[in-house]
Amino acid sequence: MSLKIRLARGGAKKRPHYSIVIADARSPRDGRFIEKIGTFDPMLADDAENRVVLDADRAKYWLEQGAQPTDRVLRFLDKAGLASRPARSNPKKAEPGDKAKERAAERAEKAAAAEAPTE
Repeated sequence: MSLKIRLARGGAKKRPHYSIVIADARSPRDGRFIEKIGTFDPMLADDAENRVVLDADRAKYWLEQGAQPTDRVLRFLDKAGLASRPARSNPKKAEPGDKAKERAAERAEKAAAAEAPTE
């Protein structure tokens, strides 16, 4: 049985509140879980102390048992010092698409033509 440390959604519509749970990887997101080890409230400010509440001892125990955290939970565990999250680098993400490059080139041509002296 492969275990995941993941978020289970709760709360009202447009007012999310998540529980950090240990669950079988095959169970649904909000379905059956083994243990609840914390909470995450995304509606609170980033610097709020109770935005992420995590039982570090239980998280460490489940990591030792082979539970795999999801990306979001891995961020929380990294911040708590329980796991290391490798830095990601995607330099192409900020690069504009082909159409945007074409439009920029057209604008540059028009600007150059407008600046050129017409005699």
